Amino acid sequence: MTPASTAPATADTEDARAAAGGDRAAFQRLYRRHVGRIHGAVLRLAGYDHARAEDLTQDAFVRAWQKLAGFRHDSAFGTWLYRLAVNVALMDIRARHADPVGLMGDESLPEPGDTPFCAAARDELERAIATLPPRARAVLVLHDIEGWKHEDIGRELDMAVGTSKAQLHRARALLRKLLGETA
Repeated sequence: MTPASTAPATADTEDARAAAGGDRAAFQRLYRRHVGRIHGAVLRLAGYDHARAEDLTQDAFVRAWQKLAGFRHDSAFGTWLYRLAVNVALMDIRARHADPVGLMGDESLPEPGDTPFCAAARDELERAIATLPPRARAVLVLHDIEGWKHEDIGRELDMAVGTSKAQLHRARALLRKLLGETA
């Protein structure tokens, strides 16, 4: 590792310790450094519902502020914060008693122009992912986009590893169907 690649981690460590002691400016720096990645992960889990993703992102940072004193620095701050934010989004899915079977209707999706700077194909894919049943969408996002293992997904979503694999298979098949591809 080069000194330049350790700079953000060192800055995070210093800012996390300062913020745990009540330094709001240090927490603001952590927020600015990590809000993009956190919002992106939460947005995908929220089915590209921008308003809900904003709320969940803010909830994640509020919880991070509240729990910062308990952060043991066993992992990088960004890793800890990311995991906390994903848990906030997953708790939201569970709290809404998300229908594990039904697809979302087009009326609840954002307008195509609401996702700026995206190519048409990406917009089409995002809209298709957003229509997936919430648990299938969560498995797809966590596995295929975020790189989680089925064991971790199963633990977080309180499902068997085989169920996680089945949900992923189902989500991919639904995506192929929604995008007009043959299986």
